[in-house]
Amino acid sequence: MSKKLILLIGAPGSGKTTDGSHIAKNHSDITHYSTGDLLKSEIEKGSKLGKINKAFIDKGELVPTDIVIDTIVDAVRNAPTDIILLDGFPRKEKQMKFFADCLNNIDGIELSSVIEIRVSEDVARERVLGSSGSESKDLFSNTMRIYQETIAEIEEFYNHDNLLKVIDGERDMDSVIEEIDTFLQQQVDLLPS
Repeated sequence: MSKKLILLIGAPGSGKTTDGSHIAKNHSDITHYSTGDLLKSEIEKGSKLGKINKAFIDKGELVPTDIVIDTIVDAVRNAPTDIILLDGFPRKEKQMKFFADCLNNIDGIELSSVIEIRVSEDVARERVLGSSGSESKDLFSNTMRIYQETIAEIEEFYNHDNLLKVIDGERDMDSVIEEIDTFLQQQVDLLPS
């Protein structure tokens, strides 16, 4: 049986990591991974991939797309469940296309759907920054700019394949999680929560 991969995407502050971890807690047949945590975990394990990741991160550089994808594919293949929620990927159009090509050539992993948790820039800013300093504001602005530059292309790409589901992330967390949960139950065979 092939592993079913569901991507959770959204702006910084959309709640995708929190939502993903709550859903995985509610369903013993779902594993949740955050892309950033996967990269850190490989570094902590001292694996071959981890050493490569560390070399880029230590220089303040982005880990190259092919290495990020290798890390993701490795985690999905070794996941303890057949349904995997992955948040924080893809971030750029290049990553999305490269990932799609990779999945076409990999047996045993199927991209089931892409869930975008949509929030406005104002809501995202308030959630991420609250009352933090200007250093965080620059980081947020940069991350938000990258997200806004690419999200339309990412939406169009996944919409074309009827994989995209957009969810209003500005509601309370329970409502958002419930809608994601309902959607997932229509997409994949879930054990009851």
